[in-house]
Amino acid sequence: MTHAFMVDYRKRSTTAGQEVSVPVTVVEVPPLRIAGARVYARGAYGLRVVGEVWGGDAIEELGRALPTHPASPKEKLDQFGTVVGEEVRLIVYTQPHLITGIGSKTPSVFEVRVAGEKFEERRAYALSMLGKEVPAEQLAKEGEFVDVLGVTKGFGFQGHIQRWGVKLQPRKNSKHRRMIGTLGPHNPSFVSYRIPQAGQQGYHRRTQFNMRVLRVVKDPRTDLLTPAGGFPHYGEVRTSCILLHGSVPGPAKRLLRFRTPIRSRVVAVEKVDIRYLSTRSKQGA
Repeated sequence: MTHAFMVDYRKRSTTAGQEVSVPVTVVEVPPLRIAGARVYARGAYGLRVVGEVWGGDAIEELGRALPTHPASPKEKLDQFGTVVGEEVRLIVYTQPHLITGIGSKTPSVFEVRVAGEKFEERRAYALSMLGKEVPAEQLAKEGEFVDVLGVTKGFGFQGHIQRWGVKLQPRKNSKHRRMIGTLGPHNPSFVSYRIPQAGQQGYHRRTQFNMRVLRVVKDPRTDLLTPAGGFPHYGEVRTSCILLHGSVPGPAKRLLRFRTPIRSRVVAVEKVDIRYLSTRSKQGA
């Protein structure tokens, strides 16, 4: 993360139209690659795969994540073009070998639903995207909003006080200080989920709604973003990246997924006037 000075775009804010300092998250977004496509049909037991094709030109590192599939022949592609179903999904994978801040080279593989009104158009689009790349510019433009899905930092098994922040027991308590005083009333005769207890803290899937895209940078080498000495626990940003207003869940190297916002009510998209973006060292140097 870093910070920037920009003109406050929030019309209902007390500082609307004024220059304010805001927290900014820099997310490196190398292009996704399309490995294959699937058609799902709904039956008595839910969705099931009724058609599947694979594209060629897959990177070598994809074999670390799943068995390599050869490119589907023309006959199978033609057969896929006639399959009827309910959903069309693309099998996409990341390209971590393009990033220097992450040590792992194993791609993350997941499915992305193809949206649209007509099923035939969605199916044709999936066929046309086999083996191609999807850059970040196709996801969002400057000024738009996105939802960010991630997994928070994990802290393992923690006790009552650390996990919920409840009050310590008095000094002269007979058994434990770092424990709650009661598990609830006698009736109902079971322990409610509302009672703060020890358990897993962190490492939960969370969604950050309506995060504004401040800038989409294609080449960070020409538009300097990396602070002096690099980002802590990450390093330098060398591929395309997206600047978001605010913070995102999870540590610096964890995978994030973006999607079109499902709660946004903003109709007009305006570019954000960024006056200054800090590139000073984040390590106190």
